[in-house]
Amino acid sequence: MATRTPQACIYRATFIILFQLSAYSGQLFTISFQGSSDCGKESYFDISSLSCIKCGPNQVTSKSGLSCECQVGYRILVSNGASVACQRCPESKPTVTQDGYGCIRCPGAIGEDGTCQCPANHILVERDSRGNIQEEPTCEPCTNSDPALSAPDSTGSRCVRCQDTFINTSLSCLCGGSNILAGGLCLPPNSLPNNVVASVIFAQLALPVQSVWFSSFLYSSAAACLLFSNRTACQALGNMCVMNMYSTSTVSNDACGLYNTIFRTTAAQGHTQDITHWRTHMPWLYYGDQPGLASRVLQTQPLPIGYSFRGTYQNTQIQLIAAVYNAGGLFLRWENLTRGAVQLCPDTATRQQAAYTFGTAYKQSCVLPVSEVLARFPEPLFYDVFLVLRSSQGERRLVALPVLNFNLQFNGQFVNQGSNMNNWYLTRRLMIVDTLSGREKSLSATPRVIRVATDIRIRFQLVPLTQRGEVYPPLVTVSYTDILITDPLTQTISVAFSMEYEMDQNEARVKTDIALGVLGGVAVIYSLVKTASWKRRIVSQMIDLETIVKFLLFYAGDLANVFFVITVGTGLYWLIFYKAQQFVSVLLPLPQQEERFVTYVGCAFGFKAVQFLHKLLQQLSVDIFFIDWERPRSKALKPMEGGGEGRSAAAPVSIWRTYFVANEWNEIQTLRKISPTFQVLCVLFLLEVVGFSSLALRDPWSTLRRPPGAYTPPDSQVLRFGLASCLWLSVGLLQVVFFTVFHERFVEDKIRQFVDLCSISNVSVLVLSHRCFGYYIHGRSVHGHADTNMEEMNANLKREADNLCGQRGLLPNSDTQTFQIAITDRLRNQYDRILEPLSRRNGPSRLVDASANPFEQSTKAYHTMNRFLGSIIDHAHHEMDYIVRDKLLLERVIGMEFMEPIEKSIFYNDESHSFSDVLFYGNEATLLIFDTLFFCVVDLASQNFILAAALTYLQQMVFRLIRDAVGRKNLAAKTLVDKRFLI
Repeated sequence: MATRTPQACIYRATFIILFQLSAYSGQLFTISFQGSSDCGKESYFDISSLSCIKCGPNQVTSKSGLSCECQVGYRILVSNGASVACQRCPESKPTVTQDGYGCIRCPGAIGEDGTCQCPANHILVERDSRGNIQEEPTCEPCTNSDPALSAPDSTGSRCVRCQDTFINTSLSCLCGGSNILAGGLCLPPNSLPNNVVASVIFAQLALPVQSVWFSSFLYSSAAACLLFSNRTACQALGNMCVMNMYSTSTVSNDACGLYNTIFRTTAAQGHTQDITHWRTHMPWLYYGDQPGLASRVLQTQPLPIGYSFRGTYQNTQIQLIAAVYNAGGLFLRWENLTRGAVQLCPDTATRQQAAYTFGTAYKQSCVLPVSEVLARFPEPLFYDVFLVLRSSQGERRLVALPVLNFNLQFNGQFVNQGSNMNNWYLTRRLMIVDTLSGREKSLSATPRVIRVATDIRIRFQLVPLTQRGEVYPPLVTVSYTDILITDPLTQTISVAFSMEYEMDQNEARVKTDIALGVLGGVAVIYSLVKTASWKRRIVSQMIDLETIVKFLLFYAGDLANVFFVITVGTGLYWLIFYKAQQFVSVLLPLPQQEERFVTYVGCAFGFKAVQFLHKLLQQLSVDIFFIDWERPRSKALKPMEGGGEGRSAAAPVSIWRTYFVANEWNEIQTLRKISPTFQVLCVLFLLEVVGFSSLALRDPWSTLRRPPGAYTPPDSQVLRFGLASCLWLSVGLLQVVFFTVFHERFVEDKIRQFVDLCSISNVSVLVLSHRCFGYYIHGRSVHGHADTNMEEMNANLKREADNLCGQRGLLPNSDTQTFQIAITDRLRNQYDRILEPLSRRNGPSRLVDASANPFEQSTKAYHTMNRFLGSIIDHAHHEMDYIVRDKLLLERVIGMEFMEPIEKSIFYNDESHSFSDVLFYGNEATLLIFDTLFFCVVDLASQNFILAAALTYLQQMVFRLIRDAVGRKNLAAKTLVDKRFLI
């Protein structure tokens, strides 16, 4: 057999070790699931191995299920903490001592647990004075009369002094005679009604529950509070009134009725802390029972401090503490609420503490399993909440916070759910979860009903016209929900906690209404002027239904501008003054107060959409014609039909120049002063990348970046609209300024280039936006001809550059080529008469001449219209002549012509190229405002800037396609240019 080398052995050993490690690392460790309930009576649940271990001989499972104990009649022989050994007691001493280690003979009865039992008012003595176990223990009576006044303690092994109420009432430890034994107290008769109402009514479920807690302690707590001024009993009584939702009625023997009875009865004791509602020895529950007290408490005396967001005197910290009591009335502690004591939703400490920064609108909500609520709150805790004020000397003063409980009933009415503050009844004490009052059979049983504070709000109200950040005492509002326990593992409950800050918005609302009224009136007047101008431009004197509809359309556009100005101004006001203020002087409107503002935004968008569609339809139906001034420069031989000898005729003029001008007009129909793509990308970059969206948060900070893990408050609709509209308008206006000042001056100006093209092409453009009003671009070439070769064209352009020819204007020695025109009704009728054969083709079939060739009709109409319009411009028709003049300043401002074209048409000099009003280019303001409102409305609805930008860009492209497609069709129909040449 060959001998392996040491190196080979090492490799083999290494491989085996690695294989075993690999197998070990891949092993799956599992155990069987067992709980204490699975172990039975003869096994216990071992907390170390998490399994059931069988008990030893003569042993049974303890009550906890986590250990073993000796059976009845067996004593502990050995116990080392981990295990026990049991030994049976002899028949002569069959009973086990109370500690379980000895065997004795009972002097009397034996209990179920195998220990000796003594008669009432006796104690069991098992050992002598030296600790030796007696052969036969004795039952010694406690002396319940003076001077001993003793009774057995809770273990029954010692005589102790009996409770004071027994001594004060019966001068002994026996509550005999007519005295009443209640809750472990001996009370004299007729101190309170014996038949107290121990039921708790859960109003939301219409379900009365006979509460075992109320049955056990209501009467005794009320009596001890009344008779003995027992502070703990008074607190317990007050807690039961809180658990009964402070509800009061004509019934005087329920928890709150007993509290109020004692409150009135003990008036002679006076009050504490100089607060009349706070009776000595009693908890402070109510702010009185008189109507109108709520307004005096909440809106009379401001806090003696001011809140400031910035600067040397910055003060934004809200410190709330609470005196915490348990259900039995014991004072537990002072607790700082900034640690989340009243916030049921789990969250990080940083995010929970953000609730207590003044000005930060905090809202936290979640859904909790009922089983978790039962586990977290086995017993309710009660809070008297205070606001901590620190003086300049460091002294701390506490301001009591009133509570508005929406579940409070006064004579069966939920008085706190109304908006009238004078009907409110304010209270003091607050509980979060009540799992106690709904228990019927025993205090350890699962409650039948629980009550949870599902909505807690702490609201600060700013003092009107303050400049130093003064606020009134904050108000805590709480709403409880009653939950019938059926299956705690599957039941859930929604809870919320919020901090709100508000100011009186009535003044702002009045100012907004005044602005709406004034500007709305101006809009009515301006719309009437527009309607009158429109009536004049269509040469109509009657006020008919069409006139009313037109007025409403004009008014919709002007009213949209009014709403737009007011909403943008409002949003900008809150954005600047709220975010930039030092001492708090303004606070944002609450979400429910923003609904009116959102309605105004919706109205602005709706009316602006009507105006936009109205203008779009107007642009898609304008009348337009290209006047070709070119004349034949030679004659050509035209062949005769039948092959005969041809005759001389004028050479045809090329149509390509007209097609070229028409195509250029088609291209500038959707020209805008802004780039939609750049607009959307730039706004998104500023909002999402730079972080301007953080300015819309409902907090006073103007930082664009928030640290990770910090609480992010909800957005304000007003701030969000103000921010989005201002950014969109700013980017748009910057583009317009750049396009107008730089691009059109140094790169290209397509509107003026189009006018130049008309002059070079020897083609004029007539556009009629109304029946008798429109625009004229004079494109007649100063060289007489434009249909020429390159050499002659260049020579003509050089002559024009050297001022060797006339000017391009319509009038001699004038450069004005663009005009607004108001034509006579006679000229318009002749215009329609020429186009009538073409319009008849689209009418009823009975009016169409079937023998007519449509192409010949179009050609004939084109040439006829070309000659007619050319002769009009050349003053060839004295009955349809025109004059040229300048518009008055007021005419330009209000957009209305004072002179009516009755005998002669009027050409108004127009250096501003206002023919662009029939293009997108001349309506950039309307388009920009419409895009702004569309973007903001989608964002307000979705709360998503990216979605709003995407949909805004999509609608821009859709309307651009519609304007381009339908505009091309209208251009082809009105100019008689085949649409195949409109590329």
